[in-house]
Amino acid sequence: MKQKCTLLTNEVVGALAASHQGPCLSLYQPTHRRHPGNQQDSIRFRNLVKELETSLRQKYSAAETRPLLEPFNALAEDHDFWNHTLDGLAVLGGPGLFHVFRLQRPVTELAVVADSFHTKPLRRFLQSVDRYQVLGLSLQKIQLFEGTRDVLDEIDPASGVPRTITEALGDELTEPHLTVASYGGVGGAHIPMHHGQGGKKDEVDIDADRFFRAIDRAVLEHHSRPSGLPLMLAALPEHHHRFHQVSHNSFLMAEGITINPEALSIDQLRERAWQVVAPQYHARLATLADEFAAAKSKGLGSDDLGQAARAAASGRVATLLIEADRQIAGRLDAVTGRIELDHLSHPRVDDLLDDLGELVEKMGGKVQVIPADQMPTQTGLAAIYRH
Repeated sequence: MKQKCTLLTNEVVGALAASHQGPCLSLYQPTHRRHPGNQQDSIRFRNLVKELETSLRQKYSAAETRPLLEPFNALAEDHDFWNHTLDGLAVLGGPGLFHVFRLQRPVTELAVVADSFHTKPLRRFLQSVDRYQVLGLSLQKIQLFEGTRDVLDEIDPASGVPRTITEALGDELTEPHLTVASYGGVGGAHIPMHHGQGGKKDEVDIDADRFFRAIDRAVLEHHSRPSGLPLMLAALPEHHHRFHQVSHNSFLMAEGITINPEALSIDQLRERAWQVVAPQYHARLATLADEFAAAKSKGLGSDDLGQAARAAASGRVATLLIEADRQIAGRLDAVTGRIELDHLSHPRVDDLLDDLGELVEKMGGKVQVIPADQMPTQTGLAAIYRH
Protein backbone atom coordinates (compact mmCIF):
# COMPACT_ATOMS: atom_id res chain seq x y z
CA MET A 1 0.00 0.00 0.00
CA LYS A 2 1.40 3.36 -1.03
CA GLN A 3 2.19 5.66 1.89
CA LYS A 4 0.27 8.93 1.85
CA CYS A 5 2.21 11.88 3.24
CA THR A 6 0.63 14.32 5.65
CA LEU A 7 0.31 17.94 4.55
CA LEU A 8 2.50 20.01 6.88
CA THR A 9 0.49 22.82 8.49
CA ASN A 10 0.56 24.76 11.74
CA GLU A 11 -2.65 23.00 12.77
CA VAL A 12 -1.10 19.55 12.33
CA VAL A 13 2.07 20.50 14.22
CA GLY A 14 0.01 22.08 16.96
CA ALA A 15 -1.98 18.88 17.37
CA LEU A 16 1.24 16.84 17.51
CA ALA A 17 2.72 19.17 20.11
CA ALA A 18 -0.34 18.68 22.33
CA SER A 19 -0.32 15.81 24.81
CA HIS A 20 -0.59 12.32 23.30
CA GLN A 21 -0.69 8.86 24.77
CA GLY A 22 2.89 7.63 24.87
CA PRO A 23 5.20 6.37 23.70
CA CYS A 24 5.79 9.00 21.01
CA LEU A 25 8.27 7.99 18.28
CA SER A 26 10.01 10.77 16.30
CA LEU A 27 12.34 10.03 13.40
CA TYR A 28 14.13 12.62 11.27
CA GLN A 29 16.66 12.12 8.50
CA PRO A 30 18.10 14.00 5.51
CA THR A 31 17.11 12.41 2.19
CA HIS A 32 18.09 12.73 -1.45
CA ARG A 33 16.04 13.54 -4.52
CA ARG A 34 18.01 11.56 -7.06
CA HIS A 35 20.08 8.47 -7.72
CA PRO A 36 22.52 7.40 -6.41
CA GLY A 37 22.05 9.32 -3.14
CA ASN A 38 18.52 8.10 -2.55
CA GLN A 39 19.64 4.47 -2.76
CA GLN A 40 21.01 4.76 0.77
CA ASP A 41 18.03 6.58 2.27
CA SER A 42 15.89 3.51 2.99
CA ILE A 43 18.89 1.70 4.51
CA ARG A 44 19.57 4.61 6.85
CA PHE A 45 15.86 4.73 7.70
CA ARG A 46 15.89 1.06 8.72
CA ASN A 47 18.87 1.72 10.98
CA LEU A 48 17.03 4.59 12.65
CA VAL A 49 13.97 2.38 13.13
CA LYS A 50 16.24 -0.13 14.90
CA GLU A 51 17.33 2.69 17.21
CA LEU A 52 13.66 3.35 17.99
CA GLU A 53 13.15 -0.35 18.70
CA THR A 54 16.15 -0.45 21.05
CA SER A 55 14.75 2.51 22.97
CA LEU A 56 11.28 0.99 23.13
CA ARG A 57 12.51 -2.38 24.37
CA GLN A 58 14.06 -0.73 27.41
CA LYS A 59 10.56 -0.09 28.71
CA TYR A 60 8.09 -2.13 26.63
CA SER A 61 7.66 -5.78 25.74
CA ALA A 62 8.04 -7.16 22.23
CA ALA A 63 4.25 -7.52 21.98
CA GLU A 64 3.81 -3.83 22.85
CA THR A 65 6.64 -2.69 20.60
CA ARG A 66 5.64 -4.56 17.45
CA PRO A 67 2.43 -2.62 16.53
CA LEU A 68 4.19 0.69 17.15
CA LEU A 69 6.93 -0.18 14.66
CA GLU A 70 4.73 -1.85 12.02
CA PRO A 71 3.97 1.36 10.06
CA PHE A 72 7.66 2.36 10.18
CA ASN A 73 8.68 -1.03 8.80
CA ALA A 74 5.99 -0.85 6.11
CA LEU A 75 7.33 2.53 5.03
CA ALA A 76 10.83 1.05 4.80
CA GLU A 77 9.49 -1.44 2.23
CA ASP A 78 7.60 1.14 0.15
CA HIS A 79 9.92 1.34 -2.87
CA ASP A 80 7.80 3.95 -4.64
CA PHE A 81 8.07 6.25 -1.62
CA TRP A 82 11.87 6.03 -1.53
CA ASN A 83 12.02 6.86 -5.24
CA HIS A 84 10.21 10.15 -4.63
CA THR A 85 11.92 11.65 -1.59
CA LEU A 86 12.83 15.32 -1.21
CA ASP A 87 15.53 16.87 0.98
CA GLY A 88 14.35 15.76 4.41
CA LEU A 89 12.00 13.31 6.08
CA ALA A 90 10.04 13.38 9.34
CA VAL A 91 8.10 10.34 10.55
CA LEU A 92 6.12 10.55 13.79
CA GLY A 93 4.20 7.63 15.21
CA GLY A 94 2.50 6.41 18.36
CA PRO A 95 -0.62 4.54 19.51
CA GLY A 96 -3.25 5.17 16.83
CA LEU A 97 -1.15 7.79 15.04
CA PHE A 98 1.33 7.81 12.16
CA HIS A 99 2.44 10.84 10.09
CA VAL A 100 4.98 11.06 7.27
CA PHE A 101 6.26 14.48 6.14
CA ARG A 102 8.46 15.02 3.09
CA LEU A 103 10.44 18.21 3.60
CA GLN A 104 12.04 20.65 1.17
CA ARG A 105 14.99 21.24 3.50
CA PRO A 106 17.47 18.80 5.10
CA VAL A 107 17.01 17.97 8.79
CA THR A 108 19.41 16.69 11.42
CA GLU A 109 19.23 12.92 11.88
CA LEU A 110 17.33 11.91 14.99
CA ALA A 111 15.47 8.88 16.36
CA VAL A 112 13.92 9.39 19.78
CA VAL A 113 11.23 7.79 21.95
CA ALA A 114 9.70 10.12 24.53
CA ASP A 115 6.46 11.14 26.23
CA SER A 116 5.90 13.81 23.56
CA PHE A 117 6.73 14.28 19.89
CA HIS A 118 9.83 16.16 18.77
CA THR A 119 8.24 18.78 16.50
CA LYS A 120 10.81 21.59 16.52
CA PRO A 121 12.26 20.89 13.02
CA LEU A 122 8.72 20.94 11.59
CA ARG A 123 7.87 24.16 13.36
CA ARG A 124 11.05 25.85 12.21
CA PHE A 125 10.31 24.90 8.60
CA LEU A 126 6.80 26.38 8.88
CA GLN A 127 8.23 29.60 10.33
CA SER A 128 10.54 30.21 7.35
CA VAL A 129 9.56 33.39 5.52
CA ASP A 130 10.54 32.42 1.95
CA ARG A 131 7.77 29.84 1.36
CA TYR A 132 5.00 30.26 -1.23
CA GLN A 133 2.59 28.27 -3.41
CA VAL A 134 1.90 28.31 -7.14
CA LEU A 135 -1.38 27.35 -8.78
CA GLY A 136 -0.77 26.10 -12.32
CA LEU A 137 -4.07 26.69 -14.07
CA SER A 138 -5.39 25.72 -17.47
CA LEU A 139 -8.70 24.26 -18.54
CA GLN A 140 -6.80 21.12 -19.39
CA LYS A 141 -5.09 20.46 -16.06
CA ILE A 142 -4.60 21.87 -12.57
CA GLN A 143 -1.31 21.65 -10.68
CA LEU A 144 -0.40 22.98 -7.25
CA PHE A 145 3.20 23.60 -6.20
CA GLU A 146 4.94 24.66 -3.01
CA GLY A 147 8.41 26.15 -2.93
CA THR A 148 11.11 28.32 -1.47
CA ARG A 149 13.80 30.41 -3.11
CA ASP A 150 15.75 27.18 -3.80
CA VAL A 151 13.21 24.47 -4.62
CA LEU A 152 9.73 23.96 -6.04
CA ASP A 153 7.75 20.72 -5.85
CA GLU A 154 4.29 19.65 -6.92
CA ILE A 155 1.97 18.95 -4.01
CA ASP A 156 0.50 15.46 -3.73
CA PRO A 157 -2.44 15.12 -6.19
CA ALA A 158 -4.54 13.54 -3.43
CA SER A 159 -4.62 16.80 -1.49
CA GLY A 160 -8.16 18.02 -2.07
CA VAL A 161 -7.87 19.94 -5.37
CA PRO A 162 -9.56 18.67 -8.57
CA ARG A 163 -7.09 18.11 -11.40
CA THR A 164 -9.40 18.36 -14.44
CA ILE A 165 -12.62 20.13 -15.39
CA THR A 166 -14.43 16.79 -15.49
CA GLU A 167 -13.22 15.90 -12.00
CA ALA A 168 -14.28 19.30 -10.68
CA LEU A 169 -17.72 19.60 -12.29
CA GLY A 170 -18.78 16.05 -13.15
CA ASP A 171 -22.47 16.02 -14.08
CA GLU A 172 -22.59 19.82 -13.86
CA LEU A 173 -20.60 20.14 -17.09
CA THR A 174 -22.80 22.09 -19.52
CA GLU A 175 -21.21 20.39 -22.53
CA PRO A 176 -19.63 17.09 -21.40
CA HIS A 177 -18.66 16.22 -24.96
CA LEU A 178 -16.43 19.28 -25.33
CA THR A 179 -12.76 18.33 -25.54
CA VAL A 180 -9.67 20.04 -24.20
CA ALA A 181 -9.24 21.61 -27.62
CA SER A 182 -12.44 23.55 -27.00
CA TYR A 183 -10.75 25.34 -24.12
CA GLY A 184 -7.28 26.02 -25.47
CA GLY A 185 -4.08 24.15 -26.10
CA VAL A 186 -0.82 23.61 -24.31
CA GLY A 187 1.82 26.32 -24.05
CA GLY A 188 1.07 29.64 -25.67
CA ALA A 189 -1.51 28.39 -28.18
CA HIS A 190 -5.09 28.97 -27.13
CA ILE A 191 -8.58 29.74 -28.33
CA PRO A 192 -10.06 32.90 -26.80
CA MET A 193 -13.08 32.62 -24.52
CA HIS A 194 -16.34 33.35 -26.33
CA HIS A 195 -19.36 35.28 -25.16
CA GLY A 196 -22.78 34.77 -26.62
CA GLN A 197 -25.01 37.52 -27.98
CA GLY A 198 -26.95 39.71 -25.58
CA GLY A 199 -24.41 39.21 -22.82
CA LYS A 200 -25.25 35.53 -22.36
CA LYS A 201 -22.13 33.42 -21.96
CA ASP A 202 -21.86 30.31 -24.07
CA GLU A 203 -21.40 26.88 -22.58
CA VAL A 204 -17.60 27.09 -22.58
CA ASP A 205 -17.61 30.28 -20.53
CA ILE A 206 -20.19 28.92 -18.08
CA ASP A 207 -18.12 25.80 -17.48
CA ALA A 208 -14.91 27.84 -17.16
CA ASP A 209 -16.42 30.05 -14.44
CA ARG A 210 -17.77 27.05 -12.56
CA PHE A 211 -14.43 25.29 -12.89
CA PHE A 212 -12.41 28.24 -11.62
CA ARG A 213 -14.78 28.75 -8.68
CA ALA A 214 -14.43 25.08 -7.73
CA ILE A 215 -10.64 25.30 -7.93
CA ASP A 216 -10.59 28.53 -5.93
CA ARG A 217 -12.71 27.01 -3.14
CA ALA A 218 -10.62 23.83 -2.98
CA VAL A 219 -7.25 25.62 -2.92
CA LEU A 220 -8.45 28.07 -0.26
CA GLU A 221 -9.91 25.35 1.97
CA HIS A 222 -7.21 22.70 1.66
CA HIS A 223 -4.05 24.76 1.14
CA SER A 224 -4.10 28.56 1.40
CA ARG A 225 -6.04 28.86 4.64
CA PRO A 226 -4.21 26.01 6.47
CA SER A 227 -0.75 27.13 5.30
CA GLY A 228 -1.20 30.90 5.26
CA LEU A 229 1.23 31.06 2.33
CA PRO A 230 1.05 33.57 -0.52
CA LEU A 231 -0.39 32.02 -3.69
CA MET A 232 0.52 33.06 -7.21
CA LEU A 233 -1.27 32.08 -10.38
CA ALA A 234 0.56 30.62 -13.38
CA ALA A 235 -1.76 30.66 -16.38
CA LEU A 236 -2.49 32.22 -19.76
CA PRO A 237 -3.31 35.96 -19.54
CA GLU A 238 -7.08 35.56 -20.13
CA HIS A 239 -7.26 32.92 -17.39
CA HIS A 240 -5.66 35.37 -14.94
CA HIS A 241 -8.44 37.88 -15.51
CA ARG A 242 -11.21 35.28 -15.23
CA PHE A 243 -9.77 33.56 -12.14
CA HIS A 244 -9.18 36.81 -10.27
CA GLN A 245 -12.77 37.81 -11.03
CA VAL A 246 -14.23 34.72 -9.35
CA SER A 247 -11.62 34.17 -6.62
CA HIS A 248 -12.33 34.75 -2.91
CA ASN A 249 -8.81 33.77 -1.85
CA SER A 250 -7.22 36.62 0.12
CA PHE A 251 -3.82 34.88 -0.18
CA LEU A 252 -3.86 35.20 -4.00
CA MET A 253 -1.15 37.61 -5.17
CA ALA A 254 -2.05 40.32 -7.68
CA GLU A 255 1.02 39.51 -9.77
CA GLY A 256 1.55 36.09 -11.27
CA ILE A 257 3.12 34.19 -14.16
CA THR A 258 1.38 34.80 -17.48
CA ILE A 259 2.10 31.58 -19.31
CA ASN A 260 0.65 28.09 -19.31
CA PRO A 261 2.85 26.32 -16.70
CA GLU A 262 2.93 23.18 -18.84
CA ALA A 263 5.20 25.10 -21.22
CA LEU A 264 7.84 25.45 -18.47
CA SER A 265 10.16 23.00 -16.76
CA ILE A 266 9.96 22.85 -12.97
CA ASP A 267 13.21 24.85 -12.68
CA GLN A 268 11.93 27.50 -15.08
CA LEU A 269 8.70 27.73 -13.12
CA ARG A 270 10.64 28.13 -9.86
CA GLU A 271 12.82 30.88 -11.35
CA ARG A 272 9.79 32.80 -12.57
CA ALA A 273 7.95 32.26 -9.30
CA TRP A 274 10.84 33.59 -7.23
CA GLN A 275 11.04 36.67 -9.43
CA VAL A 276 7.46 37.37 -8.37
CA VAL A 277 7.94 36.47 -4.71
CA ALA A 278 11.37 38.07 -4.13
CA PRO A 279 10.23 41.73 -3.90
CA GLN A 280 7.50 40.79 -1.43
CA TYR A 281 9.94 38.61 0.53
CA HIS A 282 12.59 41.33 0.83
CA ALA A 283 9.97 43.94 1.71
CA ARG A 284 8.68 41.71 4.48
CA LEU A 285 12.19 41.23 5.89
CA ALA A 286 12.83 44.97 5.76
CA THR A 287 9.54 45.65 7.55
CA LEU A 288 10.40 43.18 10.32
CA ALA A 289 13.84 44.77 10.78
CA ASP A 290 12.30 48.26 10.91
CA GLU A 291 9.67 47.14 13.41
CA PHE A 292 12.35 45.68 15.65
CA ALA A 293 14.51 48.80 15.47
CA ALA A 294 11.54 51.01 16.32
CA ALA A 295 10.47 48.74 19.19
CA LYS A 296 13.98 48.55 20.64
CA SER A 297 14.34 52.34 20.56
CA LYS A 298 11.22 52.56 22.75
CA GLY A 299 12.32 49.83 25.15
CA LEU A 300 9.85 47.40 23.57
CA GLY A 301 12.38 45.09 21.93
CA SER A 302 15.50 43.15 22.80
CA ASP A 303 18.16 40.94 21.26
CA ASP A 304 19.24 39.62 24.67
CA LEU A 305 18.33 35.95 25.14
CA GLY A 306 17.70 36.22 28.88
CA GLN A 307 15.50 39.29 28.59
CA ALA A 308 13.54 37.81 25.68
CA ALA A 309 13.02 34.54 27.56
CA ARG A 310 11.59 36.30 30.61
CA ALA A 311 9.34 38.41 28.40
CA ALA A 312 8.15 35.30 26.54
CA ALA A 313 7.27 33.51 29.79
CA SER A 314 5.08 36.45 30.81
CA GLY A 315 3.38 36.56 27.40
CA ARG A 316 4.90 39.89 26.36
CA VAL A 317 6.56 38.80 23.10
CA ALA A 318 4.41 39.66 20.07
CA THR A 319 6.97 38.70 17.41
CA LEU A 320 10.20 36.72 17.68
CA LEU A 321 12.77 36.65 14.89
CA ILE A 322 15.10 33.63 14.95
CA GLU A 323 18.24 33.24 12.86
CA ALA A 324 18.02 30.27 10.51
CA ASP A 325 20.42 27.41 11.29
CA ARG A 326 21.51 29.06 14.55
CA GLN A 327 21.45 26.88 17.70
CA ILE A 328 22.14 27.76 21.32
CA ALA A 329 22.46 24.78 23.66
CA GLY A 330 20.75 24.99 27.01
CA ARG A 331 17.48 24.71 28.90
CA LEU A 332 14.56 27.09 29.27
CA ASP A 333 12.12 27.19 32.18
CA ALA A 334 8.81 27.92 30.45
CA VAL A 335 7.22 29.19 33.67
CA THR A 336 9.84 31.68 34.83
CA GLY A 337 11.76 32.28 31.59
CA ARG A 338 15.00 31.39 33.35
CA ILE A 339 17.64 30.01 30.98
CA GLU A 340 20.57 27.75 31.69
CA LEU A 341 23.27 27.65 29.06
CA ASP A 342 24.82 24.24 28.61
CA HIS A 343 27.60 23.87 26.07
CA LEU A 344 27.69 20.12 26.70
CA SER A 345 24.03 19.62 25.90
CA HIS A 346 23.18 18.35 22.42
CA PRO A 347 21.65 21.31 20.54
CA ARG A 348 19.39 19.24 18.34
CA VAL A 349 17.39 18.21 21.42
CA ASP A 350 17.93 21.18 23.76
CA ASP A 351 18.11 24.28 21.59
CA LEU A 352 17.15 27.45 23.42
CA LEU A 353 16.06 29.25 20.27
CA ASP A 354 13.65 26.45 19.39
CA ASP A 355 12.35 26.28 22.95
CA LEU A 356 11.90 30.04 23.02
CA GLY A 357 10.03 29.97 19.71
CA GLU A 358 7.74 27.23 21.00
CA LEU A 359 7.01 29.25 24.15
CA VAL A 360 6.26 32.44 22.17
CA GLU A 361 3.79 30.58 19.94
CA LYS A 362 2.18 28.93 22.97
CA MET A 363 1.63 32.40 24.47
CA GLY A 364 0.02 33.68 21.27
CA GLY A 365 3.02 35.36 19.62
CA LYS A 366 4.39 34.90 16.12
CA VAL A 367 7.77 33.41 15.21
CA GLN A 368 9.68 34.08 11.98
CA VAL A 369 12.86 32.28 10.94
CA ILE A 370 15.17 34.69 9.10
CA PRO A 371 18.33 34.02 7.02
CA ALA A 372 21.50 34.97 8.91
CA ASP A 373 22.43 37.74 6.45
CA GLN A 374 19.01 39.36 6.90
CA MET A 375 18.86 39.27 10.72
CA PRO A 376 18.81 42.74 12.36
CA THR A 377 20.93 41.42 15.29
CA GLN A 378 24.04 39.34 15.91
CA THR A 379 22.69 37.29 18.82
CA GLY A 380 20.49 34.89 16.88
CA LEU A 381 17.20 36.49 17.96
CA ALA A 382 15.20 39.69 18.00
CA ALA A 383 12.10 40.01 20.18
CA ILE A 384 9.35 42.63 19.73
CA TYR A 385 7.21 43.12 22.83
CA ARG A 386 3.51 43.81 23.12
CA HIS A 387 3.98 46.24 26.01
